[in-house]
Amino acid sequence: MNKKLIDLQNISKSFDGQMILDDLNLYIRENEFLTLLGPSGCGKTTTLRILGGFETPDSGKVIFDDTDITKLPPNKRQLNTVFQKYALFTHMTIAENIAFGLKIKNKTKSYIDDKIKYALKLVNLDGYENRMPDSLSGGQQQRIAIARAIVNEPKVLLLDEPLGALDLKLRQDMQYELIRLKNELGITFIYVTHDQEEALTMSDTIVVMNQGYIQQIGTPESIYNEPENAFVADFIGDSNIISATMIEDKLVEILGTKFPCVDTGFGCNKPVDVVIRPEDVILSSPATGRIKGVVTHLIFKGVHYEMEVTANGYEWLVHSTGMFPVGTEVGIDVDPFNIQIMNKPASEDEEAVKIDE
Repeated sequence: MNKKLIDLQNISKSFDGQMILDDLNLYIRENEFLTLLGPSGCGKTTTLRILGGFETPDSGKVIFDDTDITKLPPNKRQLNTVFQKYALFTHMTIAENIAFGLKIKNKTKSYIDDKIKYALKLVNLDGYENRMPDSLSGGQQQRIAIARAIVNEPKVLLLDEPLGALDLKLRQDMQYELIRLKNELGITFIYVTHDQEEALTMSDTIVVMNQGYIQQIGTPESIYNEPENAFVADFIGDSNIISATMIEDKLVEILGTKFPCVDTGFGCNKPVDVVIRPEDVILSSPATGRIKGVVTHLIFKGVHYEMEVTANGYEWLVHSTGMFPVGTEVGIDVDPFNIQIMNKPASEDEEAVKIDE
């Protein structure tokens, strides 16, 4: 396990009397690709700005490599930030843009030239030294912004929605590019996005945030397959989130029908929430399903059909490679392993998970 590089301890931050971060605790390991994921206003960019030194927390500490850097200005930190707006200097060539930070550090011309070549090769833009930024596509400009950050040899690269302005195909290409860069450079990436697919594709660790709190921390697989609460389940991919009753260990009643499941320890006859992913709903003939329903909507999505099925008063979202026309009566079943049981939150703002090291 890589060692802990950054430790955010009890970070709180308010703007105009509104709490943005509330006693946030988070640590980040060396060479980790960690993504802060959540809706607008959840505190993820503020967290990144506090890390970068662009904001000072009202309380709490930022520990970097066992040193308190809470009050250190951005240019004294071993971090570089890449923003969504590339912020390239339009009057400078690509080489001059990349060299900017190195010239401030009074590096020699030969050192700077070597670094420019190395960085352009890394981002697959060899030979672009003398081009001007406005002659490049959005994706190329973003890669130059990343090259400019890399040449400073930061221990950590902070990326604030860097792919948000790109079209879908370019965004996907850049995702693979960033994964490759992270593996080649061996530096820590801290990435901010509200795009769930981006987070699932690139991250070693995802931190799901909402209303200034951390809702869940985990691998992409655990966040997707085992959400801690309804917010996480709903935010990461599509979900059927249904109020249910845990009858006893390994048996849950959903919409008046008993389903075997694999969860234990929730007590007897306790109200719970269940999460069932659309791809985990099994459609069959009405006679063989545990619940009977009728298909009310059907859309072809290329890889699968997306259907809505009304059953026992609930609109089930279903993804299936099999097509059932609107009006078809169907049976619904779910494999016990694909029923995720969650405690009902005590309140909307309830912090879902305490972070254990």
